Amino acid sequence: MARRARREFEQLDRLVTGLHPADWNRLVPRPEGKDPWTVKDALAHIIYWKEHTARVIRGERRPLELRGLDVNDSNHLIYRRWHDRRPGEVVQWHRAVHADVVRTLAEKPAEWFTRRDRGPSWPGDLDGHSAHHRLKDIEAALGRAH
Repeated sequence: MARRARREFEQLDRLVTGLHPADWNRLVPRPEGKDPWTVKDALAHIIYWKEHTARVIRGERRPLELRGLDVNDSNHLIYRRWHDRRPGEVVQWHRAVHADVVRTLAEKPAEWFTRRDRGPSWPGDLDGHSAHHRLKDIEAALGRAH
């Protein structure tokens, strides 16, 4: 699991490291009625759910302001919270959350990850969810084939 999380982080980090200033404001493909995400917003979305997964693994509750919200409302709150921030702040958060994820995974014994019935993609927010938004949102907004 840590290997999967690290591999996806490295791919995402390479992508965001190579972004030009104008790239951060490119709109990503979004369904009608959803917040109009930019590349920066898509990255913030990915990061939030990685951070959330680390909290779940540690057995912590959601922050108070997110308790009781469904996924769409949570996503909207994260959008509002990060949309006006500078790209550098989002990149800092991206790297800090990854370090936290690595620490969190390392603190759990191997048997913890197989204790319950978990599918092979668990926890998907650390790799599959990130890869989905990296490819379908960020790379699509940049006009890159995937």
